[in-house]
Amino acid sequence: MDKGYVVSARTNLSRYKQLLLLTLTSLLCFWFVNAISKPHHPPSNHSSALLKRCQSLKQSPGPPVNFHRRRASDRFEPGTKPTLIKNATIWTGLNNGTQILRGDILLDKGIIMGVGHFGTASYGNELVVIDAGGRWVSPGIVDLHSHLGDDPSPELSGATDYYSDKGTVVPWMRSLDGLNTHDESYALSISGGVTTSLVLPGSADAIGGQAYVIKLRKTAERSPSSMLLEPPYQINSSNAWETTNPPRWRHMKHACGENPSRVYKATRMATIWAFRQGYNKAAQIMKQQDEYCGKVEAGETKDLGDFPEDLQWEALVDVLRNKVKVNVHCYEAVDLDGLVRLSNEFKFPIAAFHHASETYLTPELLKRAYGQPPAIALFATNARYKREAYRGSEFAPRILAENGFTVLMKSDHPVLDSRHLLYEAQQAHYYGLPENLALASVTSNSAEVMGMGHRIGYIRKGWDADLVIWDSHPLALGATPVQVFIDGIPQLDSPYVSTKPPLFHKTPKVPNFDKEAELTLAYDGLPPLRPIKEAEVVIFTNVSSVFVRSSTAVESIYSTTTSGGIVVAHNGQILCTGNTTCIQDAVRDANVKAVTVDLNGGSIEPALTSYGAPLGLEHINQEPSTNDGFMFEPLSQRIPKLLEGSIVRAVDGLLFDTRDALYAYRAGVTTGITAPNHYGFSFGLATAFSTGASHKLEAGAVIQEVTALHTAIGFDDTPSVSTQIATLRKLLLSPPEGPAGVWFKRVSEGSLTLVVETHSADIIATVIALKAEIEAAKKSKIRLTISGANEAHLLAEYLGRAEVGVLIFPRPFPTSWDRRRIAPGPPLSPNAVQQLIAHNVTVGLMIAEIWDARNLPFDLAWTSLDVNVTLGREEALALGSVNVEKLLGVEVEAQYADLVVRESNGESSFEGKVVGILSPRRGVVELF
Repeated sequence: MDKGYVVSARTNLSRYKQLLLLTLTSLLCFWFVNAISKPHHPPSNHSSALLKRCQSLKQSPGPPVNFHRRRASDRFEPGTKPTLIKNATIWTGLNNGTQILRGDILLDKGIIMGVGHFGTASYGNELVVIDAGGRWVSPGIVDLHSHLGDDPSPELSGATDYYSDKGTVVPWMRSLDGLNTHDESYALSISGGVTTSLVLPGSADAIGGQAYVIKLRKTAERSPSSMLLEPPYQINSSNAWETTNPPRWRHMKHACGENPSRVYKATRMATIWAFRQGYNKAAQIMKQQDEYCGKVEAGETKDLGDFPEDLQWEALVDVLRNKVKVNVHCYEAVDLDGLVRLSNEFKFPIAAFHHASETYLTPELLKRAYGQPPAIALFATNARYKREAYRGSEFAPRILAENGFTVLMKSDHPVLDSRHLLYEAQQAHYYGLPENLALASVTSNSAEVMGMGHRIGYIRKGWDADLVIWDSHPLALGATPVQVFIDGIPQLDSPYVSTKPPLFHKTPKVPNFDKEAELTLAYDGLPPLRPIKEAEVVIFTNVSSVFVRSSTAVESIYSTTTSGGIVVAHNGQILCTGNTTCIQDAVRDANVKAVTVDLNGGSIEPALTSYGAPLGLEHINQEPSTNDGFMFEPLSQRIPKLLEGSIVRAVDGLLFDTRDALYAYRAGVTTGITAPNHYGFSFGLATAFSTGASHKLEAGAVIQEVTALHTAIGFDDTPSVSTQIATLRKLLLSPPEGPAGVWFKRVSEGSLTLVVETHSADIIATVIALKAEIEAAKKSKIRLTISGANEAHLLAEYLGRAEVGVLIFPRPFPTSWDRRRIAPGPPLSPNAVQQLIAHNVTVGLMIAEIWDARNLPFDLAWTSLDVNVTLGREEALALGSVNVEKLLGVEVEAQYADLVVRESNGESSFEGKVVGILSPRRGVVELF
């Protein structure tokens, strides 16, 4: 071997070892550096995204940290001019609704730029300046429970879309996907000051799906999505991790009790089990996600697979992660208890119980709900329409507030027209909910429970420019917007504004109902409603006014501007009015013991008469066993041969001692007129009865057995309207033999009133023409009244000429196609009553549902305000008494008509509490 070669080989080997060592060292360093930096620098974009997604599961919903630093709203419409509202009385919603300021509000870029006192120079000619003249300004009304758009008006086939019939638990359904942008209620609700609504799925399903918050104004895009307020960043999933901001609140509807049971023929036990199954499925998915994320956070991403999720259940998983506001339709203690237990079993909070008729009876139960006690969203007086609602109370809002609960008023639109949601707050205040909480119940507190309190529900710098300028105090009956702003955009063009008396610009005085509220609790929601006592002689002191009935009108017989007016009543009749000499002249018998009642400036006035709903024929509307039922429809049903030629009389089905009749009686509505219940075209004889009577055989219980012949046209499309008119024409021109024919003959001869229930102006016009045809043929004068009559104002001139009277709803709503051309009243148009009276049409007010009979005094006062206070007190009272009876064929001698005694302020029926009834017909003075 060559020596030189040997040396060269060793040298090369040494270099090879060095190179190998260097390579191993480099690999070791690379591995070490990669290992220690791996948690902070994932090896792939996929791992980074997974980590971000897992971290987002722990994020709580809410606005970005710098939200109130924004200079423009995300909903700002370019071209919107800045607005300065000067000299306003501002209810801000702050300090638990107690803060009231006097000053200016500056709006720009869709937000409130400031509240205080501002000049105008910096905006130049662009600035729109509105002088509020001291008027009240509040945040926009916020409705926490609406089906606006999903259950649209008018209701047409293919337009209604607010629940699924595919299963009891369907959290994947979404109200957004059924939101109809052509609902006529948007503009109507805005005219009532409503700016934001939570559109919920219906209550047919236990878990009905996801709800969405909308602003009601029209958008340039004209789409449902453009109406949304802070929807989830990814509407089609819960992938909020794709943004750096916190997630936004989501919303979901739950329902228990009668509604899911009725739709799916399931028991309460089955419904709760369906809830538990659904939540168990969601809990399993959440557990899988948490285990998955545990591995991601530990860096164990190899062969990990996809993130465990299920599109159908992702929203319910978010409920368990406290990212969803859960709103629960629930009435009775049994159902409330079931949902409270469910919330604790699966550890999710309940945002609010809705309808919630028995919550005021179960405060301790509600406090056991998971997380924190839910808010309670209520109707004011809408109750007893089904068994679950039977113990509903007008005192529930005040009782719940006294127990520390957040009370909200809601519409359930179109169950109640959300345009009048403020009316619910007004009634709640009337029955004892404090002023600050009553206003908050439809503004700030609703916004907070909705998860939107960071931008709506208050008037403060940085919040959305959603506010209302009112023509009177917001809690005063009939308060109407002068202007409504949504995102800083005025919504009312040339508003029709009526002038309110100074009294209505102040916080309304309300009666003391402490005793009634205590009795309601003591009797488990069913307090005794009958008068406390009867008295032979009663001396009423401090009476400000007395109104009585004549045969055709209401007239004032006594009025004083000073205190000290006295009225003495004996056996239901007024003996005298005046001063102290009245007592001396009236009470001569020393053995007669008189009861004295101080009215504190109150009044005595004619009792009212209710018509329109089957008051006296129903105890509980949705419980057939408690009602008279519906009569056969002669053109769409086969009439049993035994009944041929007969006619149905409402008097035969009268039900006395119903709670709605007694509530009406206590409100001063002492007479009910009711016709037989019907579905479509029909005819039957109505009756008049005493709402305070115990049974039919009691003296004065039945006031008039038969009042008028009633028929209904246009309530069903089978058979045609023309067929229904043809049938009526034949019955009037050629009355058949038998009992029914006798009554039709009396109508054609003009001795009996015919009441036609219909809404369409086209049908009303046809009926007017039919009247003329019958009169020409029979040489008689037909006594005709149109009831319902949503579109009657369109024919006011012709109704006046034909001497046809009209019974209408005080607040019309375009429920169906034939009712759509309403006169909505201020601020959109003159009131229909005003238009009809201007053409000498006799008008009376009617109700739609039996629970609303008690609110007739409010309807009269509100209507008087809506017609620009052109109606005197006498004329306003006649709308609910003399006129109603005249139009419906009731003949009551004036001296036997009931009178109502109200304490407190005689200027407004809204503020006066009924303390007694004078009934000459029954010979009693009853005191409450």
